[in-house]
Amino acid sequence: MHGPDVTAYVILGALLFAIGALGVMIRRSPLIILLSVEIMLNASNLLLIAFSRLHGHEDGQIFAISVMAVAASEVVVGLGLIVAMGRRQIDLDVDKLRTLRG
Repeated sequence: MHGPDVTAYVILGALLFAIGALGVMIRRSPLIILLSVEIMLNASNLLLIAFSRLHGHEDGQIFAISVMAVAASEVVVGLGLIVAMGRRQIDLDVDKLRTLRG
């Protein structure tokens, strides 16, 4: 046996990624789109960790931790923009947001 079986992790990761991609394509709310992107990032982190355990290396785990740090900073910036847009009474429909206003 080469390592642990990762079939269940691959199926779960693909399912989570598909749910996140569907949320990005269907929803118009920036908050839901942000959450869907986070689900997709968590699916990729799950697969990175599963495959790193399969091959016996820590590289995937280290990369997953760095992806989590980038995702956390993305959430901070995204939520800050959503709150600022909400305070200015700007419509939060993604299809209507074509230009940035100063």
